[in-house]
Amino acid sequence: MTAPWLEHRRRGRGGPPSPFLQIWPRGGNGRRAGVGEWEVVADLERGGRAGRAGDGEWQAAPGRERTGARCRARDRLGREGGGFLGLSGAILVQIYRTLHIDPSSFILMLAVLPTAVTLVLMYFVDVHNPNERYNKKFLDAFSLIAVTVAGYLMILIICGQIFSISSAVQSICFVVLLILVMSPIAAALKFQTPYEESISEQRTGLLREEVAEDSENATSSTALGGSDQDLSAGKENLNVLQAMCKLNFWLLFLAMACGMGSGLATVNNISQIGGSLGYTTKETSTLVSLWSIWNFSGRFGAGFISDHFLRQRGIGRPFFIGVTLLIMSVGHAIISSGLPASLYIGSVLIGMCYGCQWALMPSITSEIFGLNHFGTIFNMVAVASPVGSYILSVRIVGYIYDIESPPDEQSCVGKQCFALSFMIMAGVCMFGSAAAFVLFIRTRKFYRRVIYARLQSFLD
Repeated sequence: MTAPWLEHRRRGRGGPPSPFLQIWPRGGNGRRAGVGEWEVVADLERGGRAGRAGDGEWQAAPGRERTGARCRARDRLGREGGGFLGLSGAILVQIYRTLHIDPSSFILMLAVLPTAVTLVLMYFVDVHNPNERYNKKFLDAFSLIAVTVAGYLMILIICGQIFSISSAVQSICFVVLLILVMSPIAAALKFQTPYEESISEQRTGLLREEVAEDSENATSSTALGGSDQDLSAGKENLNVLQAMCKLNFWLLFLAMACGMGSGLATVNNISQIGGSLGYTTKETSTLVSLWSIWNFSGRFGAGFISDHFLRQRGIGRPFFIGVTLLIMSVGHAIISSGLPASLYIGSVLIGMCYGCQWALMPSITSEIFGLNHFGTIFNMVAVASPVGSYILSVRIVGYIYDIESPPDEQSCVGKQCFALSFMIMAGVCMFGSAAAFVLFIRTRKFYRRVIYARLQSFLD
């Protein structure tokens, strides 16, 4: 995180050499990915489930059993974290606009603050085994807070475009935003209050759950039958080398490279796109804020939708990856048209689908390849995002932009600057959608005979 600040200082007053700055952020990104992986794996070990990294609902993993209320209460464990992760860009834009911080100081704050907050709060992290009857109520409260923050940010962004807001009103709105962002602390403190049940009653409840779990395991094994168990055994608990030897791995990798790569290429170039189409600087920064909200909406909603269709009809999650990629191709085509408000409409579609893909990919990875090496396989699939972004953003969007720019100017004006690039990305998303639908067809029987049957036995 300190690399952007060092680069800013280097350009203005001299600083570390450029090769040093090429290495520094990669180490930071590796640590960030490591923290995300540790969070996911720790929750899997505690809850016995595979889940999305910071988004959507946690799912029952193949080979792991769910038990009634205990599992339903923790079904949405990762949703709130992913919600605030998706909203972080919009929140940071509001901080920058309200406090009027110098760009160098703001970048330094972004570099130091996350590490400082982590070091201060890490001592409060502990394994907690709550009374599950109360657990769902607090998870609902976290979900409500995330949705409220998203709606409040949307109102602030729209009002900022329509009205001229004074500094005093902007400061008041910012204080309200801080209160909303900090409100989960109040819910967490209330969550830690002592429970009325005695220790003996809690132990009795846990013993009953274990007995019921053993009974459900036996019933589930009998219901699935030998053929389904054989089918499941070939799909679970592969190591990373075994997974990479499977066609399903590369179909998922290809779909993610097309979707996440084109999504990153869009947000990385959204300022240049807006400038070429005549948008003001304020409008392009608004687009970045709106992108965060659409990203949040996709992450938050994809879990509900995919879970509903999986539990009710046995439709595998790869189907929804294919659908989101088709919608993404429509968004790219809209932006390539260069019509009025096309960037707003296109960014809505692309941002929501981008968030959906980050919500669906970890669950698909855990369900198809198992949990034993989930962290490694998940990060290997996630490599598709920077790979796709580099190819599409640098080799296609940047290359075509340079060709369309006048020889004597460094900027390009007009819809021709990005029209061809986004038509190519629309085609890429359609190709990725085809790969996702092939993966859906290949895993259809597995999802219906194993995942769907297991979920039905748990619900019964």
